[in-house]
Amino acid sequence: MKKIAMKNSLFLALTVVTLIGCNSDDSKQELDNRNWQLTWSDEFEGTSGELPDATKWAFDTGTGNNGWGNQELQNYTNRPQNIAMDGNGNLVITALKESYQGSQYTSARIKTQNLFSQTYGRFEARLKTPYGQGLWPAFWMLGSNVDTVTWPQCGEIDIMELRGQKPSIVNGSLHGPGYSGGDAITGSYALRSNRFDVDFHIFAIEWNADTVDYFVDGYLYQRFEKSDLPGEWVYDHPFFMILNVAVGGNFLGNPTPQTPFPQKMTIDYVRVYKEVN
Repeated sequence: MKKIAMKNSLFLALTVVTLIGCNSDDSKQELDNRNWQLTWSDEFEGTSGELPDATKWAFDTGTGNNGWGNQELQNYTNRPQNIAMDGNGNLVITALKESYQGSQYTSARIKTQNLFSQTYGRFEARLKTPYGQGLWPAFWMLGSNVDTVTWPQCGEIDIMELRGQKPSIVNGSLHGPGYSGGDAITGSYALRSNRFDVDFHIFAIEWNADTVDYFVDGYLYQRFEKSDLPGEWVYDHPFFMILNVAVGGNFLGNPTPQTPFPQKMTIDYVRVYKEVN
């Protein structure tokens, strides 16, 4: 594996930001040097129309239980219309307004469950979001024990999620026993004069036995420590990754007639690292 040395500091920040709902103390930007070794990646170098690599990604399909637990409206598919390479080094998830198997919308959701998981490290994706009322793009993680202990005991780490009607603001959250759903531990990061659907941005966490740090374009905008949580810390086991674009749901409300479709989340890469001495 390629060994990469990375330093997280202010010079990595690529945009001017406003911090919302979190500590803006820049002293926490003075992090120690960390040596990161790449353990997994997908650069999405496939040909136009090609589906994601089946050795790296599995699909969630259908309407899920109770709209995937959130009253979402989309039907997730594994069709190229909803998810495919663009031939330019990107994977594109496309949300469509269409009648499909009883749903009014289609989209896609992929995961590394049973293919790749890791305990601790740096998890990052470079992507451009969709926008519009009722669009809900996300890059997130679930504990690999979800099928045995169920949610939220398995733990959930939301690296990035965005309400499409607020395209300048992303959220980063933790869900666990006693602090899940609407009671999750969360913070937000806002661009001052730009939107996340206009340009690519890098969303990442750095996670260890005591903390989860959240970054946008190299800027550490929030840190959750074990002692911050009102419930059990359930982040000492492997997690897998998920990418999806939901439509509607109780996190942000449903689309309106003015919501433009189709909408796309364009992903340049996903990379995972572990810290080495």
